[in-house]
Amino acid sequence: MNNQLLQILMEEEEDDDDLLLLYYSSSRPILPFYRNRLEEGSYETLIKRHLNISEELFRSYCRLNKNQFNFVLSLIYDDLKPKTLKNTITPEEKLFITLRFMATGESYASLSFQYRISRSYISRMVKRVLHLLRLKLVAICMPPPTKNDFQRIEREFWDKWNMPNCVGSIDGKHIRIRAPQHSGSLFFNYKEYFSIVLLAIADSNYKFIAVDVGSYGKEGDSNIFKKSEVGKKIQNNTFNFPEPKKLPGTNDILPHFLIGDEAFALDTFMMKPYSQRIARHDK
Repeated sequence: MNNQLLQILMEEEEDDDDLLLLYYSSSRPILPFYRNRLEEGSYETLIKRHLNISEELFRSYCRLNKNQFNFVLSLIYDDLKPKTLKNTITPEEKLFITLRFMATGESYASLSFQYRISRSYISRMVKRVLHLLRLKLVAICMPPPTKNDFQRIEREFWDKWNMPNCVGSIDGKHIRIRAPQHSGSLFFNYKEYFSIVLLAIADSNYKFIAVDVGSYGKEGDSNIFKKSEVGKKIQNNTFNFPEPKKLPGTNDILPHFLIGDEAFALDTFMMKPYSQRIARHDK
């Protein structure tokens, strides 16, 4: 057992899950509640026996159909595959737990009772799976938009919303969090709760084409945009925006732009509505 521990310690950081399992199996008694995981856990009693034979229930449970689930699993399987021990938690089960956590926001304690896995291990597992999903899926689901992409988006904004030369809409969303230790008021927003900010650009069909995540809750959308990688590229004209073009039915040439709310600063690449204060007195 000591040699096994030493071997895992010499592996990369992502093998911490195997180390944790080995530690508990070698130095702590396992409660019957956890020992019976393979017979009584939700993976065996619910997923294998019921969800896998019903496409509707499967999708309702994890928000993906079977083909989508298998595709995502194939991307991260090798990184999650246990290297040691028998009866370890499979990559498939880890993905199910993570998707259920994302779909419902269930607590680790609740998932622990369902799957017969300790809360501390589930917390590590979810973080690991989410990290891998980000690494594998961002390039597939949200590749950097090309000039052709923006030209298509511009046509769709004109056809659907009668907005010429528009290549995206932008806004920020506060994601509620627990305040990190020693963070003071950095994450405390104007709505009077702690948050990080998701800043997103969407196309005419409400689909994200670029995002920036993690700014302090106290920051405004305009400042977040200016310091983000996306914002810097747009300001430097290196984000593949198409060349300026004539407005439909006129000879007036205008640049392509994003549309945002009052929080953003007016610029050649940013349009926003008149402020409420001015519009209120507009006859």
